[in-house]
Amino acid sequence: MKRAPPPSAGAPSAGGSRASAVADAVQALFRERGATSYYGERVTLAEHMLQTAHAAETEGAPVALVLAALLHDIGHLVEAVPEDLADWSFDAHHEEVGARWLAERFGPEIVEPVRLHVPAKRYLCATDHAYLATISEASLFTLKLQGGPMSPEEMRRFEGAAHHRDAVRVRRWDDAGKRAGTVTPDLEHYRALIDAHARARD
Repeated sequence: MKRAPPPSAGAPSAGGSRASAVADAVQALFRERGATSYYGERVTLAEHMLQTAHAAETEGAPVALVLAALLHDIGHLVEAVPEDLADWSFDAHHEEVGARWLAERFGPEIVEPVRLHVPAKRYLCATDHAYLATISEASLFTLKLQGGPMSPEEMRRFEGAAHHRDAVRVRRWDDAGKRAGTVTPDLEHYRALIDAHARARD
């Protein structure tokens, strides 16, 4: 398995206590809600997020993108929604919830791919016809709640976002992170990366 680069390689450091507090907060969310079933899939939320990070790391992605992949669904851990997709009647905008939580702790290189990973799904559905055939039934269900494939104007706006290419990469790892029984490193494996990238409060 390809390991992530050392946290010191180009990574900003916020200092021990603040960074450790962020890592502790992430671990607490995983511990409290990570065992929840990942809506309509055969994995838990924690398994899905770890698989997504593992896919990014195996591909040799930059450390910030590995963390964005790890934390892309943290909005689901911050605010609970019904576990049964049949009970979903509207989009919970978990990407926005997660981005707001992350923005207090990380820079835009991590926050923005998370905020844009749902729009990235809508973008790929509009621009890559083969993509629709690859996503799960649960993801197809939520696509309808999220607005369906983007319109041409929405695509132009998305392409104008600074981190849209990173968001597309996170989206593809996200789609790959739903396989029951996949063995990945645990959350502790990423703690040093979280510590290195957590930023001090202004």
